[in-house]
Amino acid sequence: MNLSIDIQKACASEDSPDEDSIKRWVSAAIRDERDECELSIRIVDEQESADFNQRYRGKSGATNVLSFPFDAVTPEPLPILGDLVICAPVLVREASEQQKTTTAHWAHIVIHGVLHLLGYDHIEDQDAEQMESLETEIMLILDFPPPYRILDESSDDPIEVTSN
Repeated sequence: MNLSIDIQKACASEDSPDEDSIKRWVSAAIRDERDECELSIRIVDEQESADFNQRYRGKSGATNVLSFPFDAVTPEPLPILGDLVICAPVLVREASEQQKTTTAHWAHIVIHGVLHLLGYDHIEDQDAEQMESLETEIMLILDFPPPYRILDESSDDPIEVTSN
């Protein structure tokens, strides 16, 4: 696959993954759906995430990832997949709250965002099950734990969590 990723770090975060890791996660999410692909990933702080979330979704507050699929009508098909806006502070906080490693949560959020760019969503229960199953499969292939399982602090047993 020919993959081009523009990574913009608008937020300094020592927990941000390196470019090679991001490319590996994006490639795993795209699988065989595209031969050629271009996308941008912008890593932002909570204020910028909240601004985007309010402007484009009408929701207040920062969120872990926003996906903006490329949908312009062009004479020839273009390899542009779209843009992801990832809020580093939210992602780091979620990893801690969900008792996940920061790296595993970064991988999951990148994969989750790329799947949105490919047209997957989790609005309807059936679609959510399909998307979560695919995310889990990709994470396991990358040797990460299932993303929708966290430890229950009271018993150390895994419990299921759902996407937002």
